[in-house]
Amino acid sequence: MSALFNFQSLLLVILLMICTCTYVQSQTSLLDRNKTGVLGIFWKAARIGERLSPYVSLACICMGISLLLPSK
Repeated sequence: MSALFNFQSLLLVILLMICTCTYVQSQTSLLDRNKTGVLGIFWKAARIGERLSPYVSLACICMGISLLLPSK
């Protein structure tokens, strides 16, 4: 099943994108050049990760726990 049709997989992809963009932004200034356009999505994801980091980390923890627990 594709990640677009499974809600939990879609949330996982979004969380991983936010965390990855935030990490890349903290290591390099690669995302600062692309604030507009299609690549601006990654810059916006990095901003979300920087400004809402407690909520993003809590969401990552909840997603990890939900993936570890067996589903019915």
